[in-house]
Amino acid sequence: VKYPSYLTVPTFGKTTLGKELAERTGLCYINVGEVAQEGQLYDGFDEEYQCPVLDEDRVIDELEDRMSEGGVIVDYHGCDFFPERWFDIVFVLRTDNTCLYTRLENRGYTGKKLEDNVQCEIFQTIYEEAMGAYKEEIVHQLPSNEPEDLERNVEQITQWVEQWMKDNN
Repeated sequence: VKYPSYLTVPTFGKTTLGKELAERTGLCYINVGEVAQEGQLYDGFDEEYQCPVLDEDRVIDELEDRMSEGGVIVDYHGCDFFPERWFDIVFVLRTDNTCLYTRLENRGYTGKKLEDNVQCEIFQTIYEEAMGAYKEEIVHQLPSNEPEDLERNVEQITQWVEQWMKDNN
């Protein structure tokens, strides 16, 4: 039996969405940030943003076997370094800028980190990145502004997984 693999990328709610989908669909959930932390898959530290710099090549090497099996939900805030062959569909979660600003402040983001994250959403940076890295027809935007969006997104993606399973098995 073949299982689909997909990627969820920001802005917010991707971890909650990914975990809920894994529970409902039986797919495997992978949080790239956690994998990187567990394996110390870093290539230095970014002083400006006060965070480690991901070693993308080591992350790919670490995930390759798991991804080749299919049936994986990948959660990360970027996407252009993942091989195109890994995903059957890509979901970019979008958040209204007013909601986003408040969420980021509540997470303790300030200064350049806060401004850059809001600008990324304004300029659709992650969506454009996904459109450039994957076939246009597999990239989809979903709203992630309020709790009700989560349930709608879970339902929509679960239906897609069920249809994909019927079409590919």
